[in-house]
Amino acid sequence: MLRGLIKGDNAFVPTAALRVAVRSGVDVAALLVTERGRVRGDADIVFDGAPAHASGAVRLAAGEDGTVWLDTDLTGVEEAVARVLFVASTEEGALRDARALSVEVLGPDGGTVVAYEVTDAGPETAMVVAELYRRSGGWKFRAVGQGYVDGLTGLAVDHGVDVSEEPQEAPANVPAPAAPARAEAPAPAEARTEAPADVPAQGRRPTRDQLLDMTPDQIRALARAQRQAGAEPGSPPASAPSVPPPDPSAWTCGPVFKPRTVTGRDNDVITVEDLPPGPVMVELAVKGERYTGLWPLDDSNAKGRYLVNSTEKDFRGRVIASVPAHGRLRLRLEAGGPWQVRILPLAEARRLTESRLEAWGPEVLLHTRGTADVAFHYKGGGNFIVHLHRLAGHTDPTALPEPGRAVVNEIGARKETLPLPEGPLLVHVSAADAPWTARLKDVRPHSSGRNADRPMKSAEPRGALGWLRRARH
Repeated sequence: MLRGLIKGDNAFVPTAALRVAVRSGVDVAALLVTERGRVRGDADIVFDGAPAHASGAVRLAAGEDGTVWLDTDLTGVEEAVARVLFVASTEEGALRDARALSVEVLGPDGGTVVAYEVTDAGPETAMVVAELYRRSGGWKFRAVGQGYVDGLTGLAVDHGVDVSEEPQEAPANVPAPAAPARAEAPAPAEARTEAPADVPAQGRRPTRDQLLDMTPDQIRALARAQRQAGAEPGSPPASAPSVPPPDPSAWTCGPVFKPRTVTGRDNDVITVEDLPPGPVMVELAVKGERYTGLWPLDDSNAKGRYLVNSTEKDFRGRVIASVPAHGRLRLRLEAGGPWQVRILPLAEARRLTESRLEAWGPEVLLHTRGTADVAFHYKGGGNFIVHLHRLAGHTDPTALPEPGRAVVNEIGARKETLPLPEGPLLVHVSAADAPWTARLKDVRPHSSGRNADRPMKSAEPRGALGWLRRARH
């Protein structure tokens, strides 16, 4: 579902391969930073002169009409990276001159997950427009809008980029200029349930503890006060964001929410409250040698069709369940040992690619490209069952399209190649009691062109020197 945010807002996004669109014809870069908010080196800067991070998690691609795409696979972001910052800058003029500067995050099915339009840009020439950051075992998007009048150089220094090798433009006998003003806004933090702290007096930056205790409304009020305090005389007030209203049909892979984790031991009934209704993934891991069974329970506590039915040691796998309209998911588990259950958004399904994907047990896969063949190699002796759910054209995020008959329903080890229609498509391996692999072959371009990958090329040097060269223009 499309969610239009304003400065300071945040929202959970699926831990999946996302596409981030930055619009308005500005120069765009991504910084991968640690918990301290600093890059580990030049390799953590992704820009047109170095369009792919070494991990493969962030890639820059050219678009049309002034749009720059950043393919961001959150499943592949290194553990040391806590945040991915999306940076916009201009070579001429200020960001207030950029028309409709915005950032939009698209999910694996191509639907908009969240969007933010910058409406209060001023004399800044560089800005951290938004960020993706780790939170509670998942990822969130934050509308940041933090501008830098001193451009990329100031932004780079703030995030640990080594600019010591940059050539000096001014002669040595000219005194160094005073530190330029910077249009800053506090990085908002998560809303807490405790009593909020008072908003700091105008002109004073809040402490970290104050930020952690502030509500989103207080953060926005503080940001407005700071903008007014630093506004140029006679400048018009910022207008309200012109983000489109929510579109409930935009996201077709089920709801997006904070992942939930429940742990226990042996047989139990699992209840997870306050979930958005719709299809979700249930990830189950059991340590033990006894039978493992998992069933959904309806409102009368009657069991539905089993989700897991396994006699294998140390069971693990992912299956699909449906959260009722009241948001209360109940599961009956039979297990002989310690276990962990995670409830995850369906959009966090693993992505099918040409690289070999290794799995054990049931799994949920996502195919988002054009027509292709998928090659399975199952190494077990039990059932291997695969269903397909076509998401293209599906407009109800609270339900999955019916899969129809199983496209694979066999017993024993086997190799199988299946033709896949154009994505988005869920490939649900609903039964597997052994290791197996899958990979795509003969992949065709998607008819919509949304998955086209046209890397940006530049003759500029890589690393900080190349990225900051435009700052000296």
